[in-house]
Amino acid sequence: MTRSILLTFAHPAYHKSKANRALLEAVQTLDHVTVNDLYEAYPDFMIDVPREQELLVNHEVLVFQHPFYWYSTPAHLKEWFDLVLTHGFAYGQDGMALSGKIWQSAITVGGGAEAYVSSGVNSFSVPELLRPLQATAGLCRCVWQEPFVVYGCHTITEPELTAASESYRARLIALRDGTVAAPITSPSHA
Repeated sequence: MTRSILLTFAHPAYHKSKANRALLEAVQTLDHVTVNDLYEAYPDFMIDVPREQELLVNHEVLVFQHPFYWYSTPAHLKEWFDLVLTHGFAYGQDGMALSGKIWQSAITVGGGAEAYVSSGVNSFSVPELLRPLQATAGLCRCVWQEPFVVYGCHTITEPELTAASESYRARLIALRDGTVAAPITSPSHA
C-alpha cells in the first residue's frame, strides 16, 4: 500500500529556519510526497482555494509542518484553514472530501520538552495545546496521528537535528507505506 502525501508547509521566515529547513530537506525528495509551501505559493496571502481543495482531495495523507507560534500555527496556515476547509467540502453533512484521510501535524518549538508539562513554563503539553487542530481534524473526519514534535529548536545541536530529520523522514515513509501504528483517533463524524 502506497499512500500519497500532501505536505502543507508554513514558515514565514524560512530563510532563518534551521529546524524546519532540515526537516523539509529530509522529506521533500521522497516519492509520493507533494510539498505545498504556502508562503512561497501565496506571498500575498491570496490563496487559490479550488487548487488547495484539489490537492487535498488527491492525497491520502495530510501533513501540516510549521513552527509553533504562540501555541498555534503561523498566520498563513490559519488563513488557509479558514478559507480552504469550508462547510460542504471539509465538514458538514455533505462535507466528506477529507473523510478517512490521515492528519499528521509536524511542528518545531523553541523550548525544551520540560517547558511543555503542567509544571513547566507553558503549563501544558504540546498535544494539549494542539487540541484545536485535533478538533479540526475530527470535524473534517480525518484520522488524527500523534504530533511529530521537535523540541528545543533554539539550542538544538547538529547531531540532534540530524536525528530529528531522520526520524521525520522515517515517519513520513511509514505514513506513505501504511506501516504506521494504530491512529490516535478515528474519524469522529463517520
